[in-house]
Amino acid sequence: MSSASPEDVNAGAGPAPAAAHPRHIRSFVMRRGHLSDAQRDAHASLLPRYAVPEGDVPIDFAALFGRRAPVVLEIGFGMGHTTAEIAAARPDTDFLGIEVYTPGVGSLLRALDARGLANVRVTQRDAVEVLRDRIAPGSLAGVHVYFPDPWPKARHHKRRLIQPPFVAELAARLAPGGYLHCATDWAPYAEQMLEVLSAEPQLSNTADGFAPRPDWRPLTKFERRGLRLGHGVWDLMFVRRPATEETPE
Repeated sequence: MSSASPEDVNAGAGPAPAAAHPRHIRSFVMRRGHLSDAQRDAHASLLPRYAVPEGDVPIDFAALFGRRAPVVLEIGFGMGHTTAEIAAARPDTDFLGIEVYTPGVGSLLRALDARGLANVRVTQRDAVEVLRDRIAPGSLAGVHVYFPDPWPKARHHKRRLIQPPFVAELAARLAPGGYLHCATDWAPYAEQMLEVLSAEPQLSNTADGFAPRPDWRPLTKFERRGLRLGHGVWDLMFVRRPATEETPE
């Protein structure tokens, strides 16, 4: 056995190779939520039908959905009620939903099966990784980010999903004219979202500040309750500029 020190072993070897992708701050924490028997059964039996096949190359949406149609990405679909409603109302659009929590995935799968919806696929991975590795530039007709975790404590703001680097990646995946629609019920986060999105040169605001809720985004039960109690909800609707119209940084 060699008696060389770590310094001797590493001498002349050059710097350690950088990781293929630097680690990023996650916008979620893996919590052990309650998983009902129905959600567990749906996850086990239905996920093979609706899951995105694993891989490290951009998804072929035409092959995944079996047709060519506009594709909308939804990040963090929660229990999937809104996703299922929008997909049912927009049968000519395909939806790719991202969610890390198994109860939510199981819940959406049950809804898709019950409604007979074929225009939704799901992946249970970190949205940053999916966007980076699996979504080709200019391939999306839209992106939905509804009620992401606001991380209200100042020391946790770095965990918020809507940050300049991530928004730049989202915008790059949109086709010209494609939209990015965000919604939040946390006023300070709404202001940060507006600031970050407005600063992204690839995007243009469709409103003078916050946008009205589009008819196709259904109200959630929590949102209805909040509105009854006088709580605010803020929507933001931005579109991808044509390349010739992007503002300089």
